[in-house]
Amino acid sequence: MNAYNELYLDDAMANLGDMVEYAVCTLGYAPDDFFGWFISSGIASKFENGNPKYVAGMSGVELADAVLAAVNMQSERHHQPHLSSKGREYWAGWILAYYQWETNRRFSDMVEYGLTLSVVMSLYILHEADVSKFVESADEIIQRNKGSRKSKLQLTRKARGLTQQQLSEASGVSLRMIQLYEQKQYELAKAQAGIVLDLAKVLGCDAADLIQG
Repeated sequence: MNAYNELYLDDAMANLGDMVEYAVCTLGYAPDDFFGWFISSGIASKFENGNPKYVAGMSGVELADAVLAAVNMQSERHHQPHLSSKGREYWAGWILAYYQWETNRRFSDMVEYGLTLSVVMSLYILHEADVSKFVESADEIIQRNKGSRKSKLQLTRKARGLTQQQLSEASGVSLRMIQLYEQKQYELAKAQAGIVLDLAKVLGCDAADLIQG
């Protein structure tokens, strides 16, 4: 299911492309720094949900300025004239908007699993290919990084200084099941709610903190 109505897609892609190009090329911010601010500002989530004000009602320059204002990064560099060259920075924002719409992934999840703005810019060789080629490459990057990352259960357990055996004994969840969840052979998100709650109680965290993004 796509993220929002396709009627907004062309505007969303153009505006995100302009936003990235303006922030990086005109204002001089590092790509991944700025995209992190886009996410932390809360504007990314509004964009993901197809809020008309953000996907179509603001220009790319206005979006960038809104992001910077939201994270208190206003400076003398703002409000510089912007002449778009439609280069790799523009393409990176443009194609990320398409990918988010097509897959309904959150921008924060993309970044968490290695699809950073700088990585997307490095794929500029695909700019003349069909968008499906980028989708395929982006999916491969995310799946590869998902597979190589430790589970949240394992990270939380180790942070608490517990062995798998100790967690099993304290929670009542079998050692074998804990191993399977940590190896991501079984998805903890699909486990019975009681299992997740028992593990979270022992680990001193919310159940949601143990679920993979």
